[in-house]
Order: sequence, then structure tokens, then C-alpha cells
Amino acid sequence: MSNPVNIRVLVADDHPVVRSGLAMIIQYTAGIETVAEASTGAEAVQLFRQHQPDVVLMDLKMPDMGGVEAIAAILKDYPNAQIIVLTTYDGDEDIYRGLQAGARGYLLKSVSREELINAIQQVHAGRKYIPAEVGARLAERMSSPQLTERERQVLTLLCEGKSNQDIASALHVSEGTIKFHINGILRKLNVSDRTQAVLVALKRGIANL
Repeated sequence: MSNPVNIRVLVADDHPVVRSGLAMIIQYTAGIETVAEASTGAEAVQLFRQHQPDVVLMDLKMPDMGGVEAIAAILKDYPNAQIIVLTTYDGDEDIYRGLQAGARGYLLKSVSREELINAIQQVHAGRKYIPAEVGARLAERMSSPQLTERERQVLTLLCEGKSNQDIASALHVSEGTIKFHINGILRKLNVSDRTQAVLVALKRGIANL
């Protein structure tokens, strides 16, 4: 009787305890093994090239290169790479960016051991793994009006507490232009003032402090 084929997994997370915990769960599951652990996005790309694992668990927030950038870099050279975003963040912008970059699954770090293993097996089999609540948030994000790149820049500076004058100076445009962009942001986020815009941006992950 032959042994089950091992699913080779790369774990990328900048928190040592989380990374070790994930690796241990995988290591003690029949048919799955951890082949490498990365603490940064750049290291994840390097280790993927070195080991070419079957599945990657990719944290979104890592130093020197974020998870989204690492996903894009891996898929550029290995378009069939199977990557699952694993993060503490459940803002719909994070979900959207991760999946838009090419991730095949999305899990929160609060996930149970059973769901983690199930997700790895499903993605390895060529299927997507997106929990219902994540899918609902993604659908909501897809139906919302898209912010322009300039509006994102303005919103990020708003979240930093900058005044219209400060933002205009930082972006080398007039205050009138900034007011125009803020009005567009308020309309698209369906809020009535800049304080609400900041709260929505932080909740959805459009901007981070």
C-alpha cells in the first residue's frame, strides 16, 4: 500500500510564533509537510523559487515586501502557483487586493485547524477556497464605486490627520483640487464627512495607520 502524496507547503509570516504554529500544525497532519518558512515577502519569493512548493500560506502584512507584492512576484514566474492568503485582517480591501493579485484562497488567522487543512487540500486540488463571509465582503467591495489612485492618496493623508492645506502641499496641487477629491471620496464611500471617511477607510483596509 503506497503512502499518501505529501502536499508541500511554504509558510510565510513575519510573526515567529504564528509561523511556527502553522508549520507545526501542517507537520503533524498526514499527507502534508512544511518545506520552508519565510519571515518576509522577499524571502517568500526566494524560497518559492528554491523549493517550488505545492501550496503557499501568505501573510499580507510583512516587512520589505508585502504579501500582495510577493504573490504577484511569484505568479509572474510561476503562474500556476497555489497561494492562500492568511491574515488577521478582514477588511474587504485586503480581501480584494489579495485575490486580485492571484491568491486562490483567503483565511483569517483565527481559523480552526480543520479549516486550515481543508483549505490547503482544496487549493492543492485546483479549487478556490473563499469562506462564505469573505465572499460576501468581496461581493460588496466589487459593487462599490472604485476610488482613483489620487483619491487613495488623499484618503491615506486624511487618515494621517493632515489638513487640506497639508495634503495639497504634499501632492503639489491646489486646495481646491483636494476639496474636489474629498467630495469624490465622500460620495464613493457613502459618508457625509471626512471623519466618517477615515473610519470607513480604516475598517475596510483601504488605508492603515
